[in-house]
Amino acid sequence: MGGPEPDALGPAQVAPLLDHVTDGIFVVDQDRRIRAFNPAAERITGVQSAGALGRTCHQIFTDADTGAECAMTHGQPCTICAVFETAQPSAPAESPVAFPSGQTKTLRMRAVPLFDAAGVVVRVAVLLEDVSEISELRRELESRYEFHNIIGKNHRMREIYELIEQIAETDAIVTIEGESGTGKELVARAIHFSSRRAQAPFVLVNCSALVETLLESELFGHARGSFTGAVRDKIGRFEAADGGTIFLDEIGEVSPAVQVKLLRVIQEREFERVGENTPRTTDVRIIAATNRNLKTLMDTGAFREDLYYRLRVVPICLPPLRERREDIPLLVSAFVERFQESTGKQITRVSDEALARMMDYDWPGNVRELENAIEHAFVRCGGTEIEADHLPIEVRTGASGPVPGNGPPLAAAQPARTLRPSQEDERAIILAALEAARGSKSDAAKQLGIGRTTLWRRMRELDIAWPAYEAPFQDETPGTR
Repeated sequence: MGGPEPDALGPAQVAPLLDHVTDGIFVVDQDRRIRAFNPAAERITGVQSAGALGRTCHQIFTDADTGAECAMTHGQPCTICAVFETAQPSAPAESPVAFPSGQTKTLRMRAVPLFDAAGVVVRVAVLLEDVSEISELRRELESRYEFHNIIGKNHRMREIYELIEQIAETDAIVTIEGESGTGKELVARAIHFSSRRAQAPFVLVNCSALVETLLESELFGHARGSFTGAVRDKIGRFEAADGGTIFLDEIGEVSPAVQVKLLRVIQEREFERVGENTPRTTDVRIIAATNRNLKTLMDTGAFREDLYYRLRVVPICLPPLRERREDIPLLVSAFVERFQESTGKQITRVSDEALARMMDYDWPGNVRELENAIEHAFVRCGGTEIEADHLPIEVRTGASGPVPGNGPPLAAAQPARTLRPSQEDERAIILAALEAARGSKSDAAKQLGIGRTTLWRRMRELDIAWPAYEAPFQDETPGTR
């Protein structure tokens, strides 16, 4: 019915279309020779079509992940070769490219297979976009929110940056408080390397890693014969740090006996080696850190009151990651770049869904757990983009457990070793939490002691609707609830 099938578009018909496309496009054949090169590709690369046609792509893109010789150079097929082999489009990937003119640009590239009537890939079209300016702006933005390897734009983090700069000009004792994985050592190093002591030693002592007798010897040194195994004199960490900074991590784990000796060092700048009676002096800046509440330890008698106040001349409290979620994309970008360098994998992107899962997770292990999650994803990812399935299962499911300081009504509603609440009971509990949180799923999830993703899943399973909060994974901007 109707007339004959229209002829397929040939090169003569396609060329005018390519001339009016704003993205750069070039087409290579099975020999990797360029057969089409549109004006946008000329503008982006600085190479004229006449100089590109007939040449192989690696002759034009000297440092790009394209070209017939890339397999020999990198030990694996390049993007274009991979598309010829798999007959599947490549994922968009950004790469710095050096051109024969000597100019280098950051290009976003994607390769798409073109088939003949028999379904054989005979050409590959490569789409080019110049993202040099965007890439540079991204680097500037990231550097603006990075301070001595501490990354964050949250207002509390920016206040900490300012405080570090003020502290660095003095020798005041600092105590850094924060949950495990919040970056206490990074802050201590930032203080040291911003100070006049930056050229002197930075000495770290993990006070929880050694028993009392060994910790005392480690801190203050010992004389030969002072105990079994002391076959020679040994200097302690306070002597080793002379002129610099000593970082006492997990100070809350120190025994009362060692606390007395620390107090003397702070007050008199003097100490004695184990097995000696000769006082020694030291000029060190003391920075302490703890993930425990020293005030509570002091109130219970586990920590000396006088030492507590001596150490807390300048306290710094690091917020947990769940309280500065806007920093997660910055941290993810930094960790992706770090693992690119260490693994050699060309993973350049994180999918929107994967980032959403990370934004929703409560991160009980904080920045350290986030770094481990990205490393986990690098192990599992075989392409160029991290997907949600590449993340650890607890991040994918939002099963981070109760947030410290928040009671879990869902858990409290059932005794240990019993079945979970009935669906009716659980539905009532969730509705009550949503009511108390005025519809905020984030706050409701915290009250329930579960992740927000888990809350969304249970709401779908229990057919719970909430006015104006029906779309999964929608943003909740403060002040709009």
